[in-house]
Amino acid sequence: MSQLQDPRYRYPTPDFPEQQQSIPGREGQMRPRADHGETNYQGSDKLKGRVALITGADSGIGRAVALAYAREGADVAFSYLEEEADAEETAELIRKAGRKVLAVKMDQTRSSECDELVERVLRDFGQLDILINNAGFQQTYSSLEEVPDSELRHTISTNIEGMIYLCRAALRKLPPGGCIINTTSIQAFKPSNNLAPYAATKAAIANFTLSLAAEAINHGVRVNGVAPGPVWTPLIPTTFPPDKVPEFGANSLLGRPAQPAELAPVYVFLASPESSYITGEIYGVTGGSKQL
Repeated sequence: MSQLQDPRYRYPTPDFPEQQQSIPGREGQMRPRADHGETNYQGSDKLKGRVALITGADSGIGRAVALAYAREGADVAFSYLEEEADAEETAELIRKAGRKVLAVKMDQTRSSECDELVERVLRDFGQLDILINNAGFQQTYSSLEEVPDSELRHTISTNIEGMIYLCRAALRKLPPGGCIINTTSIQAFKPSNNLAPYAATKAAIANFTLSLAAEAINHGVRVNGVAPGPVWTPLIPTTFPPDKVPEFGANSLLGRPAQPAELAPVYVFLASPESSYITGEIYGVTGGSKQL
C-alpha cells in the first residue's frame, strides 16, 4: 500500500476557529497550533559546521527554519523583537537538536543594532555562513486612506531598511560559499489591495535580492529569495480581521494554508551545497495560489 499522503489533507484545512490576537501574537494561542517540524523534520548533516543568523525566528517560518538548520548540523543565532516566551521555545528546540544557540532581542529598524547583531554572532560563534532575512511586519487595511503614517513608516523600515542593513553588515563578513536568503512573498507578484504597504515592501525585497545577487557573487556569496503564499503563523490572527481567519488559505490550489514546516526544506536547500549553481532566484512556495 502506498505511504504517500494527499497534500490537500496533510495539515488542517479551513474552516479555522475565528480568533484574534494583539501584535505580535503568540504561537501557543493559535488554534490549531502551527507545525514547525518539531516531530517530523529529520536532518542529514546538510549544514554541518555552518553558522546561521535568522531574523524573526521566535515564531512562524523563522522558527521552522531555525529548527531545520539545527537538525541539519548548523549552530543558530536568531533575533526577535519582543516575544520572550516564544523566543525561548525556539532556543530550546535548537538546544535539543544538540546545537549552539544565541537569541538576541533587537530592533532591526536601527542600523546600529543590525551591525551589532552580526558582530555578536561573530564574537560568540567565530564565523557567519548564512543570513536569513525573515522578520517582517504586516497589517491589513480596508483602504489606503486608513493607513496611518506611523504604520507605513514602520512597515517600510522593518521590511526593507532592516533587511538592507543586515545584508550590508553580513556581506562584509560572509566567506566565499556563504549565502543570503531573503523572505519575500506571493504578495510581491500578486498583491492584495488590503495589504498594499506590505505587498509593496515584499516587491522591493524581491527586487533587492536580484540586485544584491549580482554584487555578492563577486565575494563568492549566493543570494536568493523565498516567496511564501499563505502560511499559518501568528501574523494571521494578529493582522487579519477575525471573520477572515477561518477561510485563510482556502483559495490556494491545495485548499489550505502552508504550515511553517513546509517552508523550511526550501531554505535548507538554498543554503546547502546542492544549490551551488543557484543565485539571483526567487523560489515560490505558494500552494498554487499564484495561479488563482
